[in-house]
Amino acid sequence: MKLTNKNYYSQKANKEFFSVSQIKDFLKCEAQAMAKLSGEWVEEPTTAMLIGSYVDSWFEGTLEDFKEQTPQIFKKDGSLKSDYIKAEKIIERVQKDELFTKCMSGKKQIIMTGEIYGEKFKIKMDSYIPHEAIVDLKCIQKIRDITFKNGYKQTFIEQWGYDLQLAVYQDIVRQNTGEILPCIIAAVDKQEYADIECILIPQEQLDFQLKNLEWKLDRIAKVKRGEEEPHRCGLCNYCKSTKKLERLILPDEIISSTMKGK
Repeated sequence: MKLTNKNYYSQKANKEFFSVSQIKDFLKCEAQAMAKLSGEWVEEPTTAMLIGSYVDSWFEGTLEDFKEQTPQIFKKDGSLKSDYIKAEKIIERVQKDELFTKCMSGKKQIIMTGEIYGEKFKIKMDSYIPHEAIVDLKCIQKIRDITFKNGYKQTFIEQWGYDLQLAVYQDIVRQNTGEILPCIIAAVDKQEYADIECILIPQEQLDFQLKNLEWKLDRIAKVKRGEEEPHRCGLCNYCKSTKKLERLILPDEIISSTMKGK
């Protein structure tokens, strides 16, 4: 299958290729991931996602197309809703920064494919600067939020698996060009006064995430091919919408199931 901007996100493409977002779907809930692949479950874009897409489309030069395709971002009088006025302010902010602009000056939405651990993968890069760098644009809630997992501090990069995403991007680019390029996250947040950073991901962190994917991918691929039954997480919107009560539970089980998802 030859991938284009028109069919990149299609169900056919998602069935034939893995992407990092699909991997993350499977790690979150296998049942929901399979339902999305079959078309049984369609997630409506949230306001947070649409703000990110608004900023993305500006960098791509497709903002007017985005506005036409997403009438929900406008009020009845035709003006932008307040959330998307915030997106305009974010764009104004990043335009003023020379380093941010340089990082985002590469070729936009470049598609490449390859194989990782025997499975076909697709990638679509926000800013690809040949021979220099791979840059991923992230419009997030707050750059400096620190969370804890298993007793360790983590930034938004580890929390949302953006280091895994860039590890896959780097390896697919290597397969296509022979070059191992530095990977950068160009991050801007949605605070009243937007914070910005361009973050170079250490190579050892990328190497670790790619290696860590190996043992996860075997199970995911078997579920995707229908060789093993998908597990339900019990906490996502799909599981909540489709669950059937089979027994009475105890109060402690509410606590244990909630903690499982954290």
